[in-house]
Amino acid sequence: MHIEQVSSSLHNILDKALNGRNISLHDGYELMEAPTESIPAICEVASKLRSRTKGQTVTYSRKVFIPLTTLCRDSCGYCTFAKPPDHPDAITLNPDEVLTIARTGEKNGCKEALFSLGERPELTHEIARKHLRQLGYETMLDYLHDMCELVLNETNLIPHINPGSLTYEEMCALRQVSPSMGMMLESSSIRLTERNGPHFGCPDKHPLVRLNTLRFAGELRVPFTTGILIGIGETRAERVDSLFDIRQLHLSYGHIQEVIVQNFRAKPNTSMFGLAELNIDEMIRTLAVARIILGPEMNLQAPPNLMPSEYGRYLKAGINDWGGVSPVTPDHINPEADWPKIRELQSVSNSMGHILRERLSVYPDYLRDSVLWLDANFQNCFADLVSPDGLISEIETVL
Repeated sequence: MHIEQVSSSLHNILDKALNGRNISLHDGYELMEAPTESIPAICEVASKLRSRTKGQTVTYSRKVFIPLTTLCRDSCGYCTFAKPPDHPDAITLNPDEVLTIARTGEKNGCKEALFSLGERPELTHEIARKHLRQLGYETMLDYLHDMCELVLNETNLIPHINPGSLTYEEMCALRQVSPSMGMMLESSSIRLTERNGPHFGCPDKHPLVRLNTLRFAGELRVPFTTGILIGIGETRAERVDSLFDIRQLHLSYGHIQEVIVQNFRAKPNTSMFGLAELNIDEMIRTLAVARIILGPEMNLQAPPNLMPSEYGRYLKAGINDWGGVSPVTPDHINPEADWPKIRELQSVSNSMGHILRERLSVYPDYLRDSVLWLDANFQNCFADLVSPDGLISEIETVL
């Protein structure tokens, strides 16, 4: 079905998007609940919007994953990254371990050091406080700061941090050692924090806490990655609400450099193991609507390793980025899902009519305006790494 064949109401919404006007919240609800037979037309519009600004280029970042600590004060119903304090894998990496992982990534062509860690574990777990005392720190965020500095001083890698929710002051300090940051909004539905919800008992996952962190990033001009996690019990309308919350913050500050739409994966030994996973069609629907809500300029990402046999279809729904892909470390958040080989990613992208390019953890638009968006420590760091278009030279992509 093409745009001319959808209902008059959907046609008006899609026409509005194609003509460069922001759609309304109600429009978003209608798109997300559109009949299945209308999804190809919605994808057609999403692809056109993407191609206006991104052409047929699809990007990825070559990263090494540094799981600084697997301890966390939250207990999300789907997470296996965070470990309980009595688990043998409840660890905090020491500086030598951090540097060993970083140097391995550097030797394998990585440019991004992605630091992931549980949120504020020292507030809940004595073992986290013990780890920090042994390392000479009081808080995990102070330790993160210094490990980013260590990687900057000892390697050519660029830190990108996913530390969870932050205060204004914490983000201000971390901005000096990490030019970009990320935190998934996941959902702005307060309902999901209620008893039996996936975010029950998770103080850092309350939507107001997450949205405040996104706002601080805007105020501090931090190029920021966020996104939604779908299939965790939210409604389609709640997905739209979350995307509009992200859009509104970006309209206010211009700082959201990419938005991820990530599908839930059911994992053993979690309370949500029995929940059915979303199929590819629901991902396609959500991605296409996200592109239309967020507009042609936004970088829209979906992880390829979570739908390994079907992810090429995402390109028909308006994405322009595959996210971080590591040639050396697993996806510690989804360890059951291997990263695709970069040559495979290139082949799949080419087969769908797209050109794969490598990017840095900071997107080109933010690199071009580095005085505005980057701490003074980073304003002259990237010129030798990128081509005039702000991406890594094409020949490096195929290594």
